[in-house]
Amino acid sequence: MGALHDGHLSLVETARKNGADRIVVSIFVNPTQFGPNEDLDTYPRDLEGDLTRLRRAGVDLLFVPTVETIYPPHSQTFVTVEELQKPLCGRTRPDHFRGVATVVSLLFNIVEPDIAVFGQKDFQQLQVIRQIVRDLHMGVNIVGSPIVREADGLAMSSRNQKLTDAQRAGATSLFRAIGTIQRCVALGEDNPTTLIKKMRCMVEAAGGEVDYVRFVDPVTLADVAVIAKDSHALIAAYFGATRLIDNAPAYSRCES
Repeated sequence: MGALHDGHLSLVETARKNGADRIVVSIFVNPTQFGPNEDLDTYPRDLEGDLTRLRRAGVDLLFVPTVETIYPPHSQTFVTVEELQKPLCGRTRPDHFRGVATVVSLLFNIVEPDIAVFGQKDFQQLQVIRQIVRDLHMGVNIVGSPIVREADGLAMSSRNQKLTDAQRAGATSLFRAIGTIQRCVALGEDNPTTLIKKMRCMVEAAGGEVDYVRFVDPVTLADVAVIAKDSHALIAAYFGATRLIDNAPAYSRCES
């Protein structure tokens, strides 16, 4: 959605590594994935800066459609993923993933890519997109690109620039909380309730208002009763008015 940072640009490199000989980037602040009172009007935008970064990255084509191009007058069709859009971010943002699934389907129909790269920071979004590609037989290879982090561990996000210095410092608690529970899991802790409480306390102590902490199956996004080898940790929290998300495999560090 623009205001590009190194995390976005890493998707370009991931596409190259996966065999793309032509790379198309779309920039579109999608209104249908914002709910009432969310930050559509204030979402960071920097098209000129984005153009410069994409030229340097060697992108072949930048697609910057208008709202009217993507959603012509009297549009009525939306794409809904019945179950995956309900938990986690979908619980408090009920129309968000309908908007994501719809705009991604439209972009795929327009661009007709062979490979499409999405960041793993938006983990639920990545699974929703994989689901629509499977269900609608789209024939696009969906590639997840690793989270790119700042030096202090905070996941790169266009929304980070909206944080005050104090909020920015507190937001690193998301990454620190994930690291803490990974160490706990490596030592044998497998009770999600215990680890959720620990993560929540760490983020709240740093000034965050926790939206959710969950340990889930990475494909179905269903909560797990016991943390297994493939369980995934996800967290969302507000720092001031800015909502941030992060995630990682629960077993990552004990296997590295």
